[in-house]
Amino acid sequence: MLKDKKIILMLATVAVAGGIVGAAFSPFATHASFLNDIYNFFAGATSTAPAASSTPPVSLYKPTLDYESAVIEAVKDASPTVVSIVISKDLPVIEQCPYNPFGGLPPEFQQFFGGNVPQLYTQCESSTTEKQDVGGGSGFIVSSDGLVVTNKHVVSDTSASYTVLTNDGKKYDATVVARDPSNDLAVLRIDASGLPTATLGDSDSIQLGQTAIAIGNALGEFRNTVSVGVISGLARNVTASGEGIGSEDISNVIQTDAAINPGNSGGPLLNLKGEVVGINTAIVTGAQNIGFAIPINQVKRAIESVKQTGEIQSPYLGVRYIMLTSDLAKSQSLPSDHGALLRGTDAGPAVIKDSPAAEAGLEAEDIVLDLNGTEVDGTNTLGVLIGNYNVGDTVKLTVLRNGKTLTVPVTLGKRPAGL
Repeated sequence: MLKDKKIILMLATVAVAGGIVGAAFSPFATHASFLNDIYNFFAGATSTAPAASSTPPVSLYKPTLDYESAVIEAVKDASPTVVSIVISKDLPVIEQCPYNPFGGLPPEFQQFFGGNVPQLYTQCESSTTEKQDVGGGSGFIVSSDGLVVTNKHVVSDTSASYTVLTNDGKKYDATVVARDPSNDLAVLRIDASGLPTATLGDSDSIQLGQTAIAIGNALGEFRNTVSVGVISGLARNVTASGEGIGSEDISNVIQTDAAINPGNSGGPLLNLKGEVVGINTAIVTGAQNIGFAIPINQVKRAIESVKQTGEIQSPYLGVRYIMLTSDLAKSQSLPSDHGALLRGTDAGPAVIKDSPAAEAGLEAEDIVLDLNGTEVDGTNTLGVLIGNYNVGDTVKLTVLRNGKTLTVPVTLGKRPAGL
């Protein structure tokens, strides 16, 4: 690095020296003009005679100023709607109890220690309990009368109690209204009115490389922490896991390099307009800023479902399937290299009994090629496409069966509890 600096300085010196030598044969007025230009260059001034091929320095930085202003305004708009969620439980009080390190020895050996053993203590649980904070997460307000969206894994403990801290410092007891049976989403309610609400954007319109802003209660300690990055991936399918929550497959999520830390879960992912385009849900441990967010359009359906039914209802087809690839199709001599092959597993049959799929006449080894004209493939899996609809919607499946192409209408049902 030092060597590079020396080279830059040397080049600057040569350029100046060359200018002085070249000007030595000009009249004195030319010398004065040249020296004045040299002075202005090092003093940061601009020449009164603009060069035809140069761009004014201010124009190079102006986009950055506009960008910074956009980020600042987006954060200002969204921050009042972001909340911290504190998780509390009744836990045994830890006390100091007397401890005899030789208590496990036979009596004939304990006599050798007499009464010279110092009194020792160790931690133990008492019979009394007290409420203690055991974790934290984030969320954002989506209705002025107190609906708050967060991740399901933030409020997964049914024996815990939850408190919401708003941006203005107020504290509210929170009730879990609904947990999504098929996605990492949950909705809380607090007893309040006139609350600021987040502006929800359109996650279907986001593009790779656009700015992403994450806000949340980082590490459960630093409220309204802001980090900025870009949308670094789209339509990712990941398996998320965590202590006490097992693992869960999350489909069609947004990837971002905006830093998402523990405690950011449930907070909003914003665009430069301050609109929420996703809900921060998972990170890759051991990686450099690879995080994932659930698209806000999925969240919108959950919010609307809660408002209309009091719960999050997920659309349900009732099949088990394998996504086809060209290699799988070739190895098993299948007639299509894309689509969802309905095939049973150890967990159950390909078509679940009494499900919408069974009522529509779908059969094992059917290949679902598209849904309402959208091709079923590795990006648009059958589950992802079904998730774009609501309970009660009728969709048309293009199905390949025994070499024939069929159109099968199916009315989606409500996902049963436990599935």
